[in-house]
Amino acid sequence: MSEFKQLSRSVKGLTVLVTGAASGMGRATARVFAAEGANVAVTDYSADGARAVADEIAASGGNAKAWTLDVASRDDINAVVSAIAAHFGGLDIVINNAGISVRVAIDDDGYEEAWARGLAVMLTAHPRIIRAALPHLRKSKSPRIVNIASTEALGATALHSPYSAAKAGVAGLTRSLAVELGRDGITVNCICPGPIRTAITERISEEHKTIYAKRRTALGRYGDPEEVAHMTLSLCLPAASFLTGAVIPVDGGLMARNA
Repeated sequence: MSEFKQLSRSVKGLTVLVTGAASGMGRATARVFAAEGANVAVTDYSADGARAVADEIAASGGNAKAWTLDVASRDDINAVVSAIAAHFGGLDIVINNAGISVRVAIDDDGYEEAWARGLAVMLTAHPRIIRAALPHLRKSKSPRIVNIASTEALGATALHSPYSAAKAGVAGLTRSLAVELGRDGITVNCICPGPIRTAITERISEEHKTIYAKRRTALGRYGDPEEVAHMTLSLCLPAASFLTGAVIPVDGGLMARNA
C-alpha cells in the first residue's frame, strides 16, 4: 500500500493575476484569493475600479496591487504581465475572467464590429495573456490557469452569437492547452458560470430573475459571484495537481435540468 500523501490546500504566498477584477466574479475572485493569503494582481480596464478593489483587499489585511489592463491590447498585456511578475517576484496563477456583454442580431449593421470586439476581449486575450505568463508559470511550483467561460459555451441564447462563439472557443482552448502544457505541470481548466448576480445581469428585474431561475435551474436561484470564485480557488490549490482540461459548469444545475 502506498504512503498517504499530504497535499497542500493553501495558496498562501502564491501570486495570482485576475483580469476583469473591478467587479462581479473578478472582484470576488480577487477577494477570495487575498483572504487565503495569495498576492493578488488586480487588473481591469477601469483604473479606478481596479484600485478600489486593491484598496478593499489592503483594508482587509491582504496583499494586492492594481494595474490598468485592456485585454484587447497585446502591448498592454505584455507590459502588465511583466510588471506583475517583477513586482511580486513571479507569477503562479492566471485567471482569465474579463468579459463584456455582446447582444446583437446576425443581420444587424453593427454585427461585425460586435463580433470583433467580443472575440478580442473574451477569446483572443486568453492565449495572449497565457503566452506572456508562460515563462513565469514554468518557474512556479504550482502553476495554474483558469479560464472563465459561460454556460453559453454549452448551450446558446438568441442574439448572443459573438458571446457564445467566444465562450465555446475558450472551452476548446482550455482543453487544447491542458494537453499542450501538461508536460510542464501547468494545469488548465475552465469554469462555465450560469446565472450569476453581476453587473451584466443587474439590469434584469428581480421578478424575471426569480422566474428564470425557478424554471431553469435545479437550485431555483441565481448564484453569487463568490460561489464561482470559490470554485476557481479550488482549481488553483496545489492539491488540485491532477485536474486539467476540465470544463466545469457552476450554474445551479441549469445544464443538468431537462424540465
